[in-house]
Formats: sequence, structure tokens, C-alpha cells
Amino acid sequence: RNYKGDVDMAEIDHFIPLLMQQEEEGMICPVITRGTVHFMWIKHSNLYLVATTNKNSNASLVYSFLYKLVEVFTEYFKELEEESIQDNFVVVYELLDELMDFGFPQTTDSKILQE
Repeated sequence: RNYKGDVDMAEIDHFIPLLMQQEEEGMICPVITRGTVHFMWIKHSNLYLVATTNKNSNASLVYSFLYKLVEVFTEYFKELEEESIQDNFVVVYELLDELMDFGFPQTTDSKILQE
């Protein structure tokens, strides 16, 4: 989901090759930088949840949001994996729209979201 439009959507295509390169070098870092774009990521099961930014973003807030995203999706889908994302694509987009507004976290309480 591209909230602010300040990072080109094609930038995400560079994430996995950069991560693989870091793994080969044995230097995995939670923030990967390519040019002016920063990838902040977490891995949950077989999924990578990635936030991109080209500004000096609050990394603590970004990571808190990514972990909260895992928590909310797990409560909705029981297991967060590629198949549950694909099977519930519309719900995922609706949740993302409720969880984040123009790049800023909003309602992250799953009880309120379920209402």
C-alpha cells in the first residue's frame, strides 16, 4: 500500500535482492538503504512485512506498527501467511486503510477494528 506516494512503487522490487546480498555477507540489518530509500522490515513466518521511506522517519514507530500489523492480521486470520493474505486480500486492504491514514498510524486496536 502506498500511502504518501513519495516512494516509487517499483522500489520494493529491490528489497529481496538487497536482503539476499546481506544474508550472503552475513550482515543482516533491520534497515536496508538503497539510494534515498530505506526499507524497514520484519519477518513473520514466511512473510516479509516491509515499510519504505525516503525521509527521516521514526523507526521505533514504524517497527511498532509492523508488529501491531502482525498482531491484528493474526487475530483476523488466525494464521498470518501468504495464503491468508491472498484469500483475504480485500479485508487486508480495508484493514490497512483503517490502521493507517496518509502514512500515519490510526486505530490499531483489533476490537475497535472488528466493529
